[in-house]
Amino acid sequence: MVETGSLKRRLIQVLSMFIYNCDARHWFSGHISKSIGKHVCVPGLNCYSCPGAIAACPLGALQNSISNGRFPFFVTGFLLLTGTLIGRMVCSFLCPFGLVQELLYKIPAPKMKKTVRTLRITRKASLLKYVILVFCIFLPLLFFLKDGIASPFFCKYICPEGTVFAGWILALFNEDLRSALGVLFSWKTALAVCFIIWSVFMFRPFCRFFCPLGAIYSFFNKTAVFGIHVDVSKCTHCNACVETCKMDVLKINDRECIRCGECRSHCKFNAI
Repeated sequence: MVETGSLKRRLIQVLSMFIYNCDARHWFSGHISKSIGKHVCVPGLNCYSCPGAIAACPLGALQNSISNGRFPFFVTGFLLLTGTLIGRMVCSFLCPFGLVQELLYKIPAPKMKKTVRTLRITRKASLLKYVILVFCIFLPLLFFLKDGIASPFFCKYICPEGTVFAGWILALFNEDLRSALGVLFSWKTALAVCFIIWSVFMFRPFCRFFCPLGAIYSFFNKTAVFGIHVDVSKCTHCNACVETCKMDVLKINDRECIRCGECRSHCKFNAI
């Protein structure tokens, strides 16, 4: 039953990645899809500039609206609706870069062991994504107020998903773009490589410490309509669920819980 559940989740992850990027005509063209669907967002992190992307990334759309002096009404509503329905379940089922990190983690290599000390460190470090979220909102706003226009801070300088799925592919198949690459592309490439290597040794490091989209959805985890439910009449508080969690949650449905459901296999009392 557990293996079937994990397989179903993996299938949903793969399908969502292909649905987000289903404009196959542009996969190897070196150009960006001009799909009319880019006026709307997908739930997960998926760069607008991915060659086959048929919709916009909510984080990119949020920053672009602010950078151009517009209040992000649509994006805010979309994030509120998605968060209210499923919270951080988006991270475990509907985010392509989450899938990439999980697959990298399956590569045989020494993994970071979970101890009381490492748990304390990772929980504190996980607050960084909330700091980045604040910068994602206020930096574009400050530069817009100063210069009349701004850039999407996170997409431009940090996001490894955009580098891996958009920047590298576009540079590979577009000679004109490749000849114009400079220091910024080198910086983004180095950063993406670091995340790729890091993901081999630690489970989802980008999601845990850097992703502002995950930070947004985490605000809804305790109240979202769909997710993980604990039957308190069966729970014995043995903590087997949290002790085996790769996301270092302190309890089910806390801010770091991505609601993947793997804890169900560790509960001997069928309380989850």
